[in-house]
Amino acid sequence: MLKTFRIGGIHPKEQKISAGKAIQTIALPGQVIIPLSQHIGAPCQPVVKKGDTVKVGTLIGKAVGFVSANIHSSVSGTVLKIDKALDASGYKRDAVYIKVEGDEWEASIDRSPALIKECILTPGEILQKIAAAGIVGMGGATFPTQVKLTPPPGAKPEILIINGVECEPWLTSDHQLMMEKVDEILVGVTIVMKALNVQKAIIGIENNKQDAIRLFSEKVKGYPLITIQPLKVQYPQGGEKQLIDALTGRQVGSGALPISVGAVVQNVGTLFAIYEAVQKNKPLIERVVTVTGKEVKQPCNVLSRVGIPMNDLIDMAGGMPETTGKVVSGGPMMGKALPDTDIPVTKGTSGILLIPTLEAKRKAMKDCIRCAKCISVCPMGLNPTLLMNLTEYEVWDRAEDNHITDCIECGSCSYTCPADRPLLDYIRLGKGKVNGIIRARKN
Repeated sequence: MLKTFRIGGIHPKEQKISAGKAIQTIALPGQVIIPLSQHIGAPCQPVVKKGDTVKVGTLIGKAVGFVSANIHSSVSGTVLKIDKALDASGYKRDAVYIKVEGDEWEASIDRSPALIKECILTPGEILQKIAAAGIVGMGGATFPTQVKLTPPPGAKPEILIINGVECEPWLTSDHQLMMEKVDEILVGVTIVMKALNVQKAIIGIENNKQDAIRLFSEKVKGYPLITIQPLKVQYPQGGEKQLIDALTGRQVGSGALPISVGAVVQNVGTLFAIYEAVQKNKPLIERVVTVTGKEVKQPCNVLSRVGIPMNDLIDMAGGMPETTGKVVSGGPMMGKALPDTDIPVTKGTSGILLIPTLEAKRKAMKDCIRCAKCISVCPMGLNPTLLMNLTEYEVWDRAEDNHITDCIECGSCSYTCPADRPLLDYIRLGKGKVNGIIRARKN
């Protein structure tokens, strides 16, 4: 019997219609807009100004504070201005506008396709390279990777968990990356194992990716410390705590981090970016993005530079269907609806989903019928309907006592609710408010 996590979970329609589509590289536009905040933590401080000339890989934003990540130019050209730009969250934030002029790369970047397996750097040097390259979690969280690979005092990593699950419906960018860059990903695994000084790694892949399971199972024969574990298809198995439970049987406690059970989790896209940073001196300036939807003419997986407007990727997939009612950055469960398709691709952009108007409309909310379906599917063991009520009536102390901050915002509760109640929307609001109260209390 295939492994999976023990608490909650759902199985929405997979809709992986772009699976097997080879990664295509999108042409450069005349201008890119590169946000200075593409990660959890403090925004970058710009280190360029209007009129400066940059190359692909030039540092344009320097990390400020411990939890932050460098930003690099994804193109060569001239800095037009530093100004506000709309991002996927709907807020205007500082960004660097660059006029594209050719495609000249920094000389330090190794652009050859040759695989470099051996890493001669020390663990400290590996972390320095990862930090310098601005690597963040590519699975959606965008947490600065060098921070994640620096355990707090007294914590000792025992196992590296690799997320090859891609449980979000529609998205296939990770799957296709695994099929085309397996060797680089495995070298990335060994690099992180060296940085953490661990002797065991497990790659979890859901059972709907049989081609990836076969490919990785064959390739890891040359890596005795790495194992492949097929998993039952179950959403949200890509969540860190759910994946650790599925692969090791260890459960991370309320409010605790994976390191509390000796685990560190990395996404396959992050491991590929780590390989390129450490072995090729290449900063994180591009990523694979799935462009898909029921009415999309040519669903595809696109290698896009950071800063390219999402509308260009939509055009590459055959243009926006007339029936489109909503455009989502990410997948249907955890993605965010975009206010504009000129918003640029960032390090955290995993997909662009075009939803037809009839499916995009919300149904009218009805009274809760106390069926408890939301409780049964919650992977964190929470009571979503209670947390929604506590948020609605602003009972913040009880919301905190009922672990609202443990919510991973997977949307399983809203998906399964027969009364069409916007459970996750309210919980997100309440979680943000309670987190703010907790931060204020610590200060």
